[in-house]
Amino acid sequence: MVEADRLLEDEELIDAVFDAQGQRHTNSATRGRAQTPAETALRLLLLKHVRNWSFDTLEREVSLNLAYREFARIGLDKVPDAKTLARIAQAVGGDAIERLHERLVKIAQERGVIQGRRMRVDTTVVETNIHYPTDSKLLGDGARVLTRTMKRIEAAGGKLQRRVRNRMRSVNKRVVAIATAGRHKGEQGELKRKKEYRQLLRLTRQILNDTRRVMKETERVRRPGLRRLREQLESMSDRVRRVVTQTRARVFRGITQLPGKIVSVFEPHTEIIRKGKASKPTEFGKLVQITEAEQQIVTRVDVFDERPSDRHLLTDAVKEQVQLLGRTPNLVTADAGYYAQSHERALEEMGVKRVAVPNRNTTSAERKKLEKSRWFKKAQAWRTGCEGRISVLKRRHGLSRCLYRGTEGMKRWVGLGVLADNLINMGKALSARA
Repeated sequence: MVEADRLLEDEELIDAVFDAQGQRHTNSATRGRAQTPAETALRLLLLKHVRNWSFDTLEREVSLNLAYREFARIGLDKVPDAKTLARIAQAVGGDAIERLHERLVKIAQERGVIQGRRMRVDTTVVETNIHYPTDSKLLGDGARVLTRTMKRIEAAGGKLQRRVRNRMRSVNKRVVAIATAGRHKGEQGELKRKKEYRQLLRLTRQILNDTRRVMKETERVRRPGLRRLREQLESMSDRVRRVVTQTRARVFRGITQLPGKIVSVFEPHTEIIRKGKASKPTEFGKLVQITEAEQQIVTRVDVFDERPSDRHLLTDAVKEQVQLLGRTPNLVTADAGYYAQSHERALEEMGVKRVAVPNRNTTSAERKKLEKSRWFKKAQAWRTGCEGRISVLKRRHGLSRCLYRGTEGMKRWVGLGVLADNLINMGKALSARA
């Protein structure tokens, strides 16, 4: 961390955080009280991910430890509380994280930590912070949020013509009954489950009708608080309608592959991803691609809005690394999911000397001989380090599950974790060389 402390003194890193904090509102950079110093904000956020702490733990540990205070450039001043730190993390968005990451990689290249001669790439899934999705639980979540929001509008002086009815007791009974019916096998269990789903859908439609009425009655309200609640009500009702549609299609018509299917009313961007893992065949989150160079330095991290096939990613990943580091790698390696003959041809045209991506379906004796060659095996042995890097990112830096909401929050969460990991590895490399 001594070397990491020196690396974080770079002015461009501090400027990136300063600019991000100044973009919270129109006049944030010129008016209002002074923001938390950008240097302190950056160091606290990275320390949080290095230690895999919560914001409350970060506040407590930095307050009690003189070494952490010195590292964060706080000294004997007051440590920002957990809520302030959370707001700072929200202000440092995906664009600022990308700018920080590019600058840190440039510093690694300038210090001779990486040269860009080798490159390995792999994908993983970062799960969103949701419970296992079932239609009954999704309907229950949606009904609860809609009822709660309508009650808040009513309490805030929405002047509704009729009181909002709370149907959550009936909804919860139906959700429990569906879970109980799932234990019964055979035709009788299926009939009971469908009966409970009909009643749950009927209750949900009644709540949606109440939602439509409340939104119509508060349509002309100009109070900021009520307007914000109305916007929340509108967005949540749209998601619940989608859940109603997919529930009816799955339970009563047997259609499971419905376009626009959602698995969480709180994280609607979450995707269903299957990567063939025996321990976890189905994951719910976003696909993340990690690109590495020498010394285990991650040169680029991509969070995809919609999951692509690994087969289509390799050429673009190499082009992005060439653009970032200014040189074509001599060796590119990845797992068998990335293999495509078109990739090998494209990379050879770009000047890559060796491409070590195995083809599991080949019947060519020449191809099998190539994959058994010494350099190919050594390249694949080096490639397996990607699995270890992903494991460290998830285990040490908390990327197994994203605690921020939305796709932008996912990019911010993953980006900060990768920044912290790069900082540690650069510190190790520079310390070993010294």
